[in-house]
Amino acid sequence: MLTLWRNHHIPFGALSREVDRLMNDVATPTAGWSGYGLTPAADIAETQAAFKVVLDLPGHDPKAIQIQVQDDVLTVQSERKLVEAAKDETVHRSERLAGTSLRSFSLPASVDASKVEATYENGVLTVVLPKREEARARTIEVSVK
Repeated sequence: MLTLWRNHHIPFGALSREVDRLMNDVATPTAGWSGYGLTPAADIAETQAAFKVVLDLPGHDPKAIQIQVQDDVLTVQSERKLVEAAKDETVHRSERLAGTSLRSFSLPASVDASKVEATYENGVLTVVLPKREEARARTIEVSVK
């Protein structure tokens, strides 16, 4: 037993596992397993004309990525298959996660769902959600009389 504070004993193995878990959480705060499967890291940006959602989906087959916009919610779902070891090799460590990835984002009503576009390059999915024309900010010139 390892004594951390007076009268508090924690088995060293449990402490080691907890430190590893905490360090992994710090290294990847938004990516990893959730109650719904894999949760890919995402960035969201906005311009005057559109919103852009960028998700890390390395190793995913682009044909298997499903993108849906319904009731002002963007849902991205995909699956990364487990790569099995060859019969003549022994795996000593396997850290790459396999399984279903799922992320959902609430969208403002200003998004034009009929014009959503998506691209996948080098393991990164980019979804562009254009704003409706009437929702875009316009500059109005003042005429002088």
